[in-house]
Amino acid sequence: MRTTHRISRAAAVFTAIGALALTGCGGNDDSGKEKSDKSSGSDSGSPSVALPKLDGEKLSVAAVWTGAEQANFVKVLKEFEKRTGASVAFVPAQDPIINFLGTKIAGGQPPDVALIPQVGAIQQAAQKKWAKPVGAEAKAQLTKNYGKVWQDLGAVDGTQYAVYFKAANKSLIWYNAKAFENAGASEPKTWKDFLATAETVSASGVAPVSVGGADGWTLTDWFENIYLSQAGPEKYDQLARHRIKWTDPSVKDALTTLAELFGKPSLIAGGADGALQTEFPASVTQTFTGGDQPKAAMVFEGDFVGVNIAQTKAEIGTDAKVFPFPAVGAESPVVTGGDAAVALKDGKGAQALLTWLASTDAAKIMAEQGGFISPNKALDAAAYPNEVQRTMAKALIGAGDTVRFDMSDQAPQSFGGTPGKGEWKTLQDFLKNPKDIAGTQAKLESDAAKAYKS
Repeated sequence: MRTTHRISRAAAVFTAIGALALTGCGGNDDSGKEKSDKSSGSDSGSPSVALPKLDGEKLSVAAVWTGAEQANFVKVLKEFEKRTGASVAFVPAQDPIINFLGTKIAGGQPPDVALIPQVGAIQQAAQKKWAKPVGAEAKAQLTKNYGKVWQDLGAVDGTQYAVYFKAANKSLIWYNAKAFENAGASEPKTWKDFLATAETVSASGVAPVSVGGADGWTLTDWFENIYLSQAGPEKYDQLARHRIKWTDPSVKDALTTLAELFGKPSLIAGGADGALQTEFPASVTQTFTGGDQPKAAMVFEGDFVGVNIAQTKAEIGTDAKVFPFPAVGAESPVVTGGDAAVALKDGKGAQALLTWLASTDAAKIMAEQGGFISPNKALDAAAYPNEVQRTMAKALIGAGDTVRFDMSDQAPQSFGGTPGKGEWKTLQDFLKNPKDIAGTQAKLESDAAKAYKS
């Protein structure tokens, strides 16, 4: 769900987004008005990658993707079939995917390739010896098309196990333009300005911020954006690897900052109790329904918010706009997540799929459909169907090797990716009682220590 990168250019790049028509931003969005229905990259001249002949071979690829996102990915697989002669089946997976894969492997029926959305899960797959090392052909595509940081994210103890295919930006504040206009509010650039804007909106009679607290992962994203901007990338790396404890003063500072929002019930739609009963999709839709009297004026989350906005009558770019997550420290943070392909079977077919997914041709097919950002630096931005996605993609590639993956996705799943446990549960408790910063730190450290040891 999340990767994080800190880039000096990010704030400037994303400031322009609010003025753009944000069609096709979400992970499953198929409503982009600029999008053309292109089903393959074969119209772009000679292929950018050589693939082996796999006539008659049957392969399977598992991912948690559904809806339009799944349909768009199947187009990528269809082109692979056309070029190799193989037959590829898409296998719908459940989240957490590591549990799903464990069941398949225990039953002797693992998919050939799985798309894994957490760095921690990739590490687990490698440690359990489920994952197969990336072959020479796929490595060549990675070297040609990807920055070092994306290669490193797919490596475990120096061995390449994964090919990152998709990225997502998770450092955006979406807002109801009418509610802002009625309140006389403007887009803030700093955390101090953000809180002031929230107070301005509150005074107009609309709750400023919608929080999907029923889904603990949204709360980890709040923390991570604040922590990256305030503590900086080096501390972020240390905390992500549990090389400093969650009782570190830098964590106290970030929680104290977050409590400036969570500790004021008037700034959150429904207060803490309401937020804890609000799932992520509802946190978005309640921000963009109700005309000029929505339940909230702003909602924080990634480019995939566009999917949920499409379920309302709001028009992205006019009724629904967006600005970068406000700077807490010197710079605005940018947090991204990603999905990486891992081979779970030995064989020519699985390795060919990894090679294909690391190629510019495969990225181009998916990019043309909308609702997708590729970390492939060789992909021409013209492949994206609208200016917003081109802007987001350029910002991601422009980050270079300063990219940092989402912290909770780097953690063991029991700490950073399980409902009702670990970081998700502790931050839900913090939302309920943001005064207990020391207790929150102690619980986070206790859970993290157990998870990282196991």
